[in-house]
Amino acid sequence: MTIRDLQEELAQFARERDWEQFHTPKNLVMALAGEAGELAEIFQWLTLEQSQAIMTTPGQAQAVRQEMADVLAYLLRLADVTGIDLEEALAEKIELNGQRYPVGLAYGRADKYTNLGA
Repeated sequence: MTIRDLQEELAQFARERDWEQFHTPKNLVMALAGEAGELAEIFQWLTLEQSQAIMTTPGQAQAVRQEMADVLAYLLRLADVTGIDLEEALAEKIELNGQRYPVGLAYGRADKYTNLGA
């Protein structure tokens, strides 16, 4: 299933329920932020080790899957409503990040740095 297929399925789901009227960019961004918050809540107080092992516990794994699906669904709807091609946008962002964070300067580093040559 492609990104476009998923967007069409979500659009049909919304159409069947007359929810398109509510799927404005503002509302979708707010819903996306809320779902990302619910995903973050699952991990909030876990230790590093617990967060790395979360998918080994069926109940927690299911909660993570469901919240990630909610995040993706709202992101896909937002892209559809705003006319953004997510595959194209991501490809552009990967290219930009490759320029901003060249391997020679960014390799193995988690900290931010200023690429003065950019």
